[in-house]
Amino acid sequence: MDINEVKLLWNRVKEELEANLPEHIFGTWITPLEAVDFENDTLVLLSPHPMAVDILKKNWTNDIKASIKTVLGDNATFSLTYDVDFADRYIKARKKELSKIVAGQTEEERKSEDAKISLAQMQSSANLNLNLKFDNFVVGENSKFAYNAAFSVANNPSKKFNPLFLYGASGLGKTHLMQAIGHYIIFNNPNLKVRYIRMEEYFNEWVRCFQYNDMPNGKKRQSCNNSLMRKFHQKFQNVDILLMDDIQFIESKMKTMEDFFSTFEALYTNNKQIVIASDRLPKDIPTLDNRLRTRFEMGLVVDIVPPDYDTRFEIVKAYAKELEVDAEDDVFEYIADNFVNNVRELKGAFNKVSAYAEFSGTGVTLELAKRALNCEAKKKEITIDMIAQKTAKYFGVTVKDLKSTARQQKISHTRHIAVYIAREVLQMSYESIGEFFDKKHTTIMYSCDLIADKIKADDDLRIIIEEIKLSLRG
Repeated sequence: MDINEVKLLWNRVKEELEANLPEHIFGTWITPLEAVDFENDTLVLLSPHPMAVDILKKNWTNDIKASIKTVLGDNATFSLTYDVDFADRYIKARKKELSKIVAGQTEEERKSEDAKISLAQMQSSANLNLNLKFDNFVVGENSKFAYNAAFSVANNPSKKFNPLFLYGASGLGKTHLMQAIGHYIIFNNPNLKVRYIRMEEYFNEWVRCFQYNDMPNGKKRQSCNNSLMRKFHQKFQNVDILLMDDIQFIESKMKTMEDFFSTFEALYTNNKQIVIASDRLPKDIPTLDNRLRTRFEMGLVVDIVPPDYDTRFEIVKAYAKELEVDAEDDVFEYIADNFVNNVRELKGAFNKVSAYAEFSGTGVTLELAKRALNCEAKKKEITIDMIAQKTAKYFGVTVKDLKSTARQQKISHTRHIAVYIAREVLQMSYESIGEFFDKKHTTIMYSCDLIADKIKADDDLRIIIEEIKLSLRG
């Protein structure tokens, strides 16, 4: 199909999307997309922002498909990918567009527009999420110290608190604060270069710097591509602020630790700011190189704990406002009272309630929230004691064994599974699970991570866990 026809079709689809999507979603993620083809009933879309692909596919796929079907027919669908060349063209076009109005702007307005350009550039290179800023982070007693430390670093990068090490369970706001630092620095110090990355992505990029060469005996030998490795090091060492998330992923990866140590040293020696996030303290990351551990600990180490009731209430209320969903305070109170572990489960609960309301064509009420979440019934049905009993019985051990210090393989394996199921089914905090099993919360975190990794490759283990879950439901 002719490209001009494709663009016309996309404009019609965008009109439909604009009418059905929240304004901030449409403006931030849909508007920059470009349609490049329509073949075999598939509308091919490109994005200049890598984060847009994940956000739209995860949260808005059904809405996009519905709009496409309305315009292009029931068999129509779409594909969405991030394209580097398109990202470069998009940024250049934005600069050209903005330059036309710069002459008539005040210095403050010009600064704002320059920051927008810088932010667009960061979107294409560092995956900063536009929604994760200081102004929409709900500060509670659980996160006040971490928020103040992050804001201090954003205002005075590399002056103090270097490195800043944030730790706490998943879903408590570590990534939000890290990315808020990045946004704040880009806006207020556009000459500074910021890069955000998760350790898993760092590791994968590092692995791609190696190649396998054929040997005469038919085997393959791994060797480093020096050119790729130089580019890799330039990418992470030629920055002013490095935001490294999920550092715990580095454990047991000895060569990657050596490489990251050199990156850390290069940045720190040159007075560059380093911010690190982890689900545990440096000393609680097994096999972490001692040189890295001591360097992580020489700055400021700050924890974030699960939010209290008042903070949970404010988080849900703020999230409803962000989604532009009307609800009474009793709905927020109900969710805050029943979901106590982290921010993600609070948002997930509200998403489920708002989806129920949308599908049923009613407003978001307390009665609907109770039907959708069914918290009372779940609390009555399953307890951590029941999970421990069912899991122990399945493997032929006792609950007393699970709570003991015994390290026999059978008992420790059973304990790992019981802990994992308790965390997944009841959404309890690591601390609460640890209290039941008489174990430290770091031990509980290790059990959850261990089983989560194992079930990815072990179908038998996954089936066992599902069987135990079924027995819990009767």
